[in-house]
Amino acid sequence: MAAQLPPDDPGTREGAGPGPWRYSGFRWLFVGQSVSLAGGSMTPVALSFAVLDASGRSADLALVLATQSLTLLTFLLLGGAVADRVPRDAVLMSSNLGAFATQATVAGVLLSGHYHLGLIAALEAANGACAAFTTPALRGVLPQLVEPAALPKANSIMSSVRSATKVLGPTVAGLVVAVFGGGWAIAVDAASFAVAAFCMTRLALGPTDPAARTSLADDLREGFDQFRSRSWVVVIVATFAGCNFILAGVWLVLGPSIAQRGIGSGGWGVVLSAQAVGMLIMGLLMYRITPTHPLRWGQAGAALFALPLLALGLSLPTPWLATAALLAGAGAAVTGITWDTALQQHVPQRALSRVASYDNLGSFATVPLGQLAVVPIAAALGATHVALGGAIVWAALTLGALAAPSVRDLHRVVR
Repeated sequence: MAAQLPPDDPGTREGAGPGPWRYSGFRWLFVGQSVSLAGGSMTPVALSFAVLDASGRSADLALVLATQSLTLLTFLLLGGAVADRVPRDAVLMSSNLGAFATQATVAGVLLSGHYHLGLIAALEAANGACAAFTTPALRGVLPQLVEPAALPKANSIMSSVRSATKVLGPTVAGLVVAVFGGGWAIAVDAASFAVAAFCMTRLALGPTDPAARTSLADDLREGFDQFRSRSWVVVIVATFAGCNFILAGVWLVLGPSIAQRGIGSGGWGVVLSAQAVGMLIMGLLMYRITPTHPLRWGQAGAALFALPLLALGLSLPTPWLATAALLAGAGAAVTGITWDTALQQHVPQRALSRVASYDNLGSFATVPLGQLAVVPIAAALGATHVALGGAIVWAALTLGALAAPSVRDLHRVVR
């Protein structure tokens, strides 16, 4: 299906360049996502401190976050199937309205001083369900808004927005929480979802496949067939699954504890900020770069995350670890942009959201496993040894994927 453009859009003129800004639908998506991501980037900090302040128990926070993640994974496949059956702008509008309702209620509960663990956990679980519909719809909507040749630049822009909010969001959230409290920061997040829902109403997209649909179960089976029939997709998702196992365990769990004994919490904050800055810079640079073989670039970029894992295992000082994280962040931006572009250019639009949901499920299902497994492994082998081992396995996984010809030789779509 070609990108759906308004009749009076300048992008319909013959000979127009491939930049995505000329498409009105992309501009509305950009505004909606910018606002939503800015609000959403505040939530992890705001929710964490709000729950801890209200309950005084870290176990409460763990339960709230776990229920949100579990619900997200549970509904991902359904979200992908719905996004391929129903106009994606309608899915995005509905899911953003649902997220607005859940976050606004959480903010109201916290601001009124009526904290209750079960209620907060249930609301965040519902928020995770909304995200399960938002994520595959977002990954499938860009090819309906811009032509294939403009997809690399469009993905670069969206990657830059995500990175910018990761740099600024937590800092702003910390200030809002310190001055007004976590409830108000979550209220800001809720308002951002309302703005995003309005912007989605301006996309005016039709169904991805106007032909008669089979049952939902048949749609899921077809989506899986589309997923497994492309060996390059299977190889990369398997690679992501292994990398996310390492990332969740070594970087997110062991990283802070190793840093606490060495560079301290302040140094660790610098490292995480450097990683986000690297993502932002490379996201901007990728606007001017369109690799002929996108997955070669993507896997080379992914391999760079072995550097901060290596620096962590060697207990290097903050400047070295931050530099490694900066390079890793830059590599992660390349990976994300090239991967999304490859899927959007080579998977039929009628199945794109389902393939994206299988991608997300396969890639992130290993996250809780890594978080649980790393503690006993580190107890047996030592945290720094596990970090060093993680660096070696990470490099082998990411670069080893290039041994597959379907990964190595995948070409970008020019027209």
